[in-house]
Amino acid sequence: MRVLGIDPGLRNMGWGLIDVAGSRITHVANGIAHSTGNDLAMRLLSLHDQLAAMIALHGPTEAAVEQTFVNKDGVGTLKLGQARGIALLVTAQAGLIIGEYAPNAVKKAVVGVGHADKVQIAHMVKLQLPGVKLAGPDAADALAIAICHAHHLQSANRLNAALAKASA
Repeated sequence: MRVLGIDPGLRNMGWGLIDVAGSRITHVANGIAHSTGNDLAMRLLSLHDQLAAMIALHGPTEAAVEQTFVNKDGVGTLKLGQARGIALLVTAQAGLIIGEYAPNAVKKAVVGVGHADKVQIAHMVKLQLPGVKLAGPDAADALAIAICHAHHLQSANRLNAALAKASA
């Protein structure tokens, strides 16, 4: 299975792809979609086009998007939500089932604590994906989201197998 993680952002939208085979996770690609344009609509369109092209190129089978956290800046939260909407739209258009994870859940899955900073996340992503060259902090966060989703899917598969065995 190929898992796409997306860290939504209006200026910089991080993305990361991993392949998952059993408990083995390997890096495929990562990058940052930078929005262009003079107004919000054009910036959102540029993010849409970049994500759609990346999905067409790499063919993920699963996707995960970080949930929006509400901060003190309501306008900033709204703009982040619009970028997140683009991430959800593009992955849904590609026919992918989408997992959504709170930032603290991603940090806990990758670092072990729910309040890790970006440096800690990047360090743990590099440990879990040896040799990875990160395109930046947003790409590291996106890979962390993909890793979190992979762990979630593996746990769900083990639970389903155990339930099937118990009911047989």
